[in-house]
Amino acid sequence: MRVQALTGAALDAALEDVAALRIAVFREWPYLYDGDLDYERRYLETYRKSEAAILVGAFDGDRLVGAATGTPMADHADDFAAAFDGTGIALEDVFYCAESVLLPEYRGQGVGHRFFDLRETHARSLGASISAFCAVMRPEDHPMRPSDYRSLEPFWRKRGYRPLEGAVAQFRWKDVDQVAETMKPLQVWMRTFRGDEQ
Repeated sequence: MRVQALTGAALDAALEDVAALRIAVFREWPYLYDGDLDYERRYLETYRKSEAAILVGAFDGDRLVGAATGTPMADHADDFAAAFDGTGIALEDVFYCAESVLLPEYRGQGVGHRFFDLRETHARSLGASISAFCAVMRPEDHPMRPSDYRSLEPFWRKRGYRPLEGAVAQFRWKDVDQVAETMKPLQVWMRTFRGDEQ
């Protein structure tokens, strides 16, 4: 399996496949996202328009089987400004690691680490001092929570990320078992880059 960073025209060419991956992977717990391609194409325009965007693709041959995206947080100011209110953190200092999606049969092979490695390297090259992402918050007793679900929190903490207290973004989407969109809280997780990191 090949994992590589894509920008510019290469990123643009992969976005349709990223849309399909997002729909497939985010249908699972904990997102339970009932997605559609029209919405995905509109959402992914952010990455097409941002000159600083990155897409890290995982390929099995020529097939995209996983993807992780990122842009400066300022490119997402409309979505995240409220979550950062009162934190003292300027959005201009933050690089946003957006989705990380990987088909189930390719998990457990270190791809998740490569997704973060390449996005964090890109973030530092842009001068960002902070890397952040959001994770949906679901109740422990949610009826659709799988009994064998393993949280990714230990993985995130190993990478140096911690929840940013009081920083919760709000997004709407339709769950697979619902008939309409509902608001979901997403916890902001972040890490600060130290000067000695490469």
